[in-house]
Amino acid sequence: MLSIRGNCQSQVLSNVPPLTTGFLYNRRSNVAPAFVAIEEPRLSRNLLRSTALVGQMTLISRVLGLIRDSVIATAFGANHATDAFFVAFKIPNLFRRLFAEGAFSQAFVPVLAGYRSERPAAEVKALIDAVSGALAAILFGVTVLGVIAAPAVIAIFAPGFVRDAANFELSVTLLRLTFPYLFFIALTALLAGILNTYGRFGVPAVTPSLLNVALILSAVVLAPRLAQPVYALAIGVMFGGVLQLGLQIAAVKSAGLLPHPRWDWSHPGVKRILTLMGPALFGVSVAQLNFLIDTLIASFLREGSISWLYFSDRLMEFPLGIFGVALGTVILPSLAELHSKNRPRQFSDTLDWALRLVLLITLPSAVGLAVLAAPILSTLFQYGAMTEFDVMMATKSLVTYAGGLSGFIFVKVLAPAFFARQDTKTPVKAGVIALIANAVLNVALVFPLQHAGLALATSIAAFINSAILLATLRHLGVYHPRPGWGRFMVQVFAAAAIMGTILHVNAAPLPTWTAWHAGARAAHLVTLVIGGCLVYGAGCLLFGLRRRDVAQPRAEI
Repeated sequence: MLSIRGNCQSQVLSNVPPLTTGFLYNRRSNVAPAFVAIEEPRLSRNLLRSTALVGQMTLISRVLGLIRDSVIATAFGANHATDAFFVAFKIPNLFRRLFAEGAFSQAFVPVLAGYRSERPAAEVKALIDAVSGALAAILFGVTVLGVIAAPAVIAIFAPGFVRDAANFELSVTLLRLTFPYLFFIALTALLAGILNTYGRFGVPAVTPSLLNVALILSAVVLAPRLAQPVYALAIGVMFGGVLQLGLQIAAVKSAGLLPHPRWDWSHPGVKRILTLMGPALFGVSVAQLNFLIDTLIASFLREGSISWLYFSDRLMEFPLGIFGVALGTVILPSLAELHSKNRPRQFSDTLDWALRLVLLITLPSAVGLAVLAAPILSTLFQYGAMTEFDVMMATKSLVTYAGGLSGFIFVKVLAPAFFARQDTKTPVKAGVIALIANAVLNVALVFPLQHAGLALATSIAAFINSAILLATLRHLGVYHPRPGWGRFMVQVFAAAAIMGTILHVNAAPLPTWTAWHAGARAAHLVTLVIGGCLVYGAGCLLFGLRRRDVAQPRAEI
């Protein structure tokens, strides 16, 4: 939280113990900054409250995302055009995870937190200016290269498309329209990292909503006016990136944190971030690489396979985005601060709290997604061009994706524990093993299970990744589980099992859902979801689970 105490010189502010200095550019000059005092986040800040805030803001984006996907499914269905778009959209999204939410943020936030805790405001400002200049230069080069080399990129990531010249050309054109999205969204992530480090989580969490709004408008308003309607979706992606960057610029400017990009590759902070990014480029994005491997293999399967994977993945991403990303976003700056202040006990306790929270929330979510896969897909997507057969096929991959939900989110929590300690090599080692396992499992499972086998392989690989990270933290003595884990797991698994059984008994078969109109589907689904939540909550209480079992650890004094 930013608190303006008045304009004064940095020398004066450096003598105020409870505060750290931020910067706010003087509107009359681009040279001399006017400094303001910014409250230092306390170790006792409520992580659960911050996670809830980010989760609520992300919920808005995810709901809009479901509306977006419903509109796309209704208007376009699952065919070669949607397959081509989803491939063209997924490729810049991978690079977004590499350059933005993934490796860059995981390297940038701990370094920025360290500068903020230990150095004067002028050095913090210089770091942000130099990093923004370096990142913008890298992004521009990658974007230009991606647009020029689009045919080669499609051939690498979707080689099955090469067999169909028309589909291949469509994919290339769509990729050239979507690839500039990387430039805008990665700079958005830079500004979000600054805001998150200073305790401002709300705006970065709600910003992705703008992409969903842009895609919805493109599908509804622009698509009917184009000879090739699917082009509208690619245009919407690029426009959504511009909107997100614009909102983020406004937020950092109002917070007094707007960087002025400067070319300074020799800055020690930039060098440190680039060093940390090297291995993290791979380690933090293993899940995305696994999804891309799925897409690569799915391009050889029957038409619609990529779209079925996409729709099921989007539903799996709903709880992953609302809770997993929210918790990972909040916990990284907190762990980085605890590490920089040499508080290992609270570091371990905070990590333990996060892991318990993950299991408490993701296990029932995974069970609910698996049991209600067909009803959810039918309610959200089975209209217009989306058929009952498409829902049946997407159900298979959603069930297998749901099995890995806890594994995906465990990685979101465990990896920041290494990044907070500026250790990016260990997640890489775990990621390499998980990636190899995913590739082997893909080959083994794709023949008997087709596209669902690809989803199952990705889920298993997520658990392999998280297990390696957890074992390494235990081996290094960084994480010491608090007592009561065995009892806690029995309570959560028992409550989730009861919930799943009741949902299974009360959920109607897919043909019944297909026969209902949209309102009836929605009413029945809401009833099942609310009922499932109540049953799970009652089950946790019945088995003795109490609030203290997942309480946030107290701050050290």
